[in-house]
Amino acid sequence: MTETENPLPPCPECSSAYAYEMGVLLVCPECGHEWSPASAETGGAAEERVVKDSVGNVLADGDTVTVVKGLKVKGSTSGIKAGTKVRNIRLVDGVDGHDIDCKIEGFGAMQLKSSVVRKV
Repeated sequence: MTETENPLPPCPECSSAYAYEMGVLLVCPECGHEWSPASAETGGAAEERVVKDSVGNVLADGDTVTVVKGLKVKGSTSGIKAGTKVRNIRLVDGVDGHDIDCKIEGFGAMQLKSSVVRKV
């Protein structure tokens, strides 16, 4: 597929012409950036929400955070202990205030609330 055959806009991060649709988002296979087609049409002028940790630091995709209080995990005899470091977080529009998508060693993929983590 050449650039003229792809009717989708190029990636706003790396300018790749190979963007594709995945559900309601556009995805760049080269850098992994995801964006909504509506923000591409408005020139990226859509307001981005700001996610803050428990002490007010602004969080971003790829940050490393520390869990500030012990958390119970359904289906596990032990929970996540305070002080557990979580690397490479991803901010999402989750359910019930869970706005961080991450993988925690020993537990796997899960979502956390930003109010129970602190940026490292």
